[in-house]
This record gives sequence, structure tokens and C-alpha cells, in this order.
Amino acid sequence: MEVFNRHVPARLYKARLVLNAVWLTLLTAMASANLITETFVLQSTSVKRLCGTHNIITVNGQFPGPALHVTNGDTIMIRVYNNAQYNATIHWHGVRQFRTGWSDGPEFITQCPIRPGGSYTYRFTITGQEGTLWWHAHSSWLRATVYGALIISPMVGTTYPFTTPNSEVPILLGEWWNRNPMDVVNQATQTGAAPNVSDAFTINGQPGDLYQCSSSDTIRVPVKSGETNLLRVINAALNTDLFFTVGSHTMTVVAVDALYTKPFQTNFLMLGPGQTTDVLVTADQSTGRYYIAARAYSSGQGVPFDNTTTVAILEYDGSPSSTSVPTVPSLPAYNDTQTATKFANALRSLGSHDHPVFVPQSVNENLFYTIGLGLINCPGKSCGGPNGSRFAASMNNISFVLPSTSSILQAQHFGMKGVFSGDFPDNPLVQFDYTAQSVSRGLWSPVKGTRVKVLNYNTTVQVILQGTNIFAGESHPIHLHGYDFYIVGSGFGNYNSKTDPQKFNLVDPPMRNTVNVPVNGWAAIRFVADNPGAWVMHCHLDVHITWGLAMVFVVSNGPSPLLSIESPPIDLPQC
Repeated sequence: MEVFNRHVPARLYKARLVLNAVWLTLLTAMASANLITETFVLQSTSVKRLCGTHNIITVNGQFPGPALHVTNGDTIMIRVYNNAQYNATIHWHGVRQFRTGWSDGPEFITQCPIRPGGSYTYRFTITGQEGTLWWHAHSSWLRATVYGALIISPMVGTTYPFTTPNSEVPILLGEWWNRNPMDVVNQATQTGAAPNVSDAFTINGQPGDLYQCSSSDTIRVPVKSGETNLLRVINAALNTDLFFTVGSHTMTVVAVDALYTKPFQTNFLMLGPGQTTDVLVTADQSTGRYYIAARAYSSGQGVPFDNTTTVAILEYDGSPSSTSVPTVPSLPAYNDTQTATKFANALRSLGSHDHPVFVPQSVNENLFYTIGLGLINCPGKSCGGPNGSRFAASMNNISFVLPSTSSILQAQHFGMKGVFSGDFPDNPLVQFDYTAQSVSRGLWSPVKGTRVKVLNYNTTVQVILQGTNIFAGESHPIHLHGYDFYIVGSGFGNYNSKTDPQKFNLVDPPMRNTVNVPVNGWAAIRFVADNPGAWVMHCHLDVHITWGLAMVFVVSNGPSPLLSIESPPIDLPQC
């Protein structure tokens, strides 16, 4: 297949991106005929799962929340009313938010939270994106139950770069606690210990046949023999990478994170929290009932995890009995890093005429960020972590602390002092053998701070994300708000700046908004800082972001109003 990859000098590349951004904004505004308005009400709702009744926070009383179906070019206005007892925000995961960072949603990054009894309207336009994204709460652990699908159809007059499926089915993989998730994280925060693992995984909100008191509500996906269906798989789990399969059926991967890929066939997917994968599944087996299943990929040696399996049922039209029990499909072992790596390495950008690849061939900012866990001492008392310490996590040994008096975007926009500092280090302050079997205890304690990295508009950026083996090495799903990026390379062990770039894929690397950094390994990403605002980059294992595994890029405005962030809305919540 011909790859439409544009190799251009960096200066011309930048100039063209500026021009493209202007024209894309104008063309989208002219072409978009639809204004989509919705109302979200955050509220406490009683649901029954795993033999018990629980009060959970939902949107509009639905769990999962309502799916949003929009079209590339649509403008979205969603009024959120917070009738729950917790502060809340909503993040539109993967939406680029060109110039509309005020609607991105992460608490104290782009907005102050919506207080109980308050409201806020999120306003943004879908610009040049199509595929499967999702939305979720971005305040503490509310997203355990506050999430839903965001499906973006191709613009009118265009279609998919693959055969149109007979049906489309969102598959949201979730994680369930028999306790209030907010109580789980609050207890862990108070004691310094690791939070309890979940009690079940779910598919579209239901645990499925393999859990007690769950069979009657197992999700069923009806299919007709010979038809091809598009499964839009979303990992909405809070703290767990997940393997996914459809029993006895081959899946053809066609997109990840709302970005088209070269099609390839596989029996298993591996999705980190935050990631989406679109697959075509043809009903080409004998008429019957087949399990759709997901279970944990847990790469951290000795790290506790939920070792259960969630299922739904792929049910052929005309199946002889709706009570017959499907065969439980084989899934990779929980620690099968080889299968997880094989799947990630198979991904390639489509690179077609309608969906070309623009990989930066050179970079202006070359950043090296370590990511991993740590421990902080508890002076004068004993905490719940190892040896009386408190769990922490960091990037470049800085454990991120959210501000409380203002969001970072407000502080940037209005020139407020004392909210953050612009001195996030470009490299680790101390270099060491990051993936050694035994890392010196003197390197285990990060420094707390609210530090950001300032990027000039249109800077071409490369970030090497280097995992560490401090306390326990594990896979980290790193999500960057406001951007998609190319994953030009990855590997195990310590990144070698001399030899590893020679193996980079600068022709058709996968483009995503969330990258799984391999356990005790590294990943290299590239993007152009063409979207002004304050954009958090964090681990999408919520336990890790709670411990501080995050940082923020503050991107300056461009040279014209059309390349600068919009003014803040009048109903922006105040701190």
C-alpha cells in the first residue's frame, strides 16, 4: 500500500501547519451545519451489581452514561448540572479542543471544579476528527462510574476508509467496586497506602455470567450470520490495562483513538485505560452464542490486581437456545507482556490520500521524562505504605500537585502569579540506571511541586517517556490532553539516544492520544505544539495520577487571534 507521508523541511512544515490550522478552522466553521446540545445531570443513582444495591454517581441516571453521536464538524454544547455531593468536571477524552481549552475538563488544570449545586456549559467543535472517543469525569475517582462513548461519524459526503459495517456497537470496558470508589481513594489518600483493587470488570456496565448474581443482566450483542459489525472498544477502567477477545472470531483492527490504521487481523487486543480500538468482526462461525471477554494485563511484578474476567455474549440470530452457556474463550495470561507488545507493534497509521501522515522529521524540543512510582517518608508518624511510608509517583522526580486557588489555564491566561512555576525539567535532575533490578533507595523519594513546561507556539516536540523500576516497574498508559501524537519508537530497558533513534518509524507510525509505555521500557512520541492552552500529560491509571504522575505543557498563543485561545466563557466555575 502506498503511504502518503509528507517529508518536508521543519520550517516549511511549520508554516504549512499554521496555514492548515487557519483553513481547517474556517472550513469547519462553514461546513458545520449542526449544533448539538445536550444536558448532563450528575446525580446519585441506585444500581444493583454483584448481589448488592449501591448508590453511585451517574449522568442522567444512566450507567454507563449516555452515548454522544456527532459528526466531524459539529459544534457541541453540553450543559452539566452537578446534583451530586462531590466536586466534578467532565473531560472529552481525545477531542483536540482547538482554541477551546476551557472545555477540556481536568480539574484545576483548565477549570475549577463544578461545585455541588453548580453548572457549566462545555462548548467545542469537532475539527478534523472521526472515530471512537469517549467522555468521563476528571475529578478524583468519579470517572469510575461517570463515563460514556463519544462516537464521531465522518463528515457528510465522506465515509469510512473500509467497508461500511452492517452495525456498530460501542463496547465500554469498566471497573467496579463494591464500595463507593470515592471512599476507596479517600481512605488510601489519608493512610498513604495503595487503594483496594476492584471487585469486578464490566462490559457496558454489567459484569456478566462469570460473577455471582450477574447472569440475567449479561450484555448481549445480536449479530446475523455473514454480516460484518464494527465494535468500538473503549477501556474506561480506572486502574487496569485489559486484554480483550471475541471467542472463536478474528478481529480486524481499523482504528485506534479515533485515528485510522492499516488494517490487520488479531485474536486479542490490549487496551490501556483511556485507549479505544475499532475492530471489524464478521459473523462467520456456526450459528450460536460466543463470549466477548476481557481480563487484566498486569505487568507489575508483585502489584495486586483484579484477577477476574468480564463477559458479554455475541449472539447469532437463530441461536438454538438463549440459555445455552457459551464457551469461555482463551485469553492471554495476566502477565503476558509479549502479547501486549506484539499488538502494540502491529499498529501503523493508515497513510492514505484522504488520511495522510505528517510525521515531524526533526524536532526543536527534545525532552526526556522518567515516569514511575516512589515513596515519601511520613515524619513523626507511620503511614500505610511500605515501611511506614506513603506511596507517590512522579515525572522527572517531580510529583505533581494540583493547585487549589485557580486553574493553571486561568493563571496562564490572566498572568496570575504563584499558581505554578515554569521550571519543569527537560531531563531528569539525576541520571541513573532507570530499569535496574535494584534502584538505590536514595532515588525513591520525589519532590512535590506544580511545575509546567512552557512551549512556544508551533514548536516541534519529541518526548522520550522512560519507565523506571523504582518500587515496581509496570506499564504506564500516558495520555496527553489537547493533542494526538506519533509513537515513533518504543522498547525495553533504558533508552539509548545514539542507537534507538536509528530504529524510529518516521514513515507510518501509529498516532494516538494515549501511549502504553512498556514495563521497564520507553516510548518516543512526537507532536507539534499548535494548540495554545494548558495541557496535562498524565498516567491514565488513576491511582498513579492521584499519587502525582503528571505534568503540564503550557503552550503559548499563536501569531494571530485565530491561532490563540478563545476568551474564557462567562460561566466558567470559580475556585
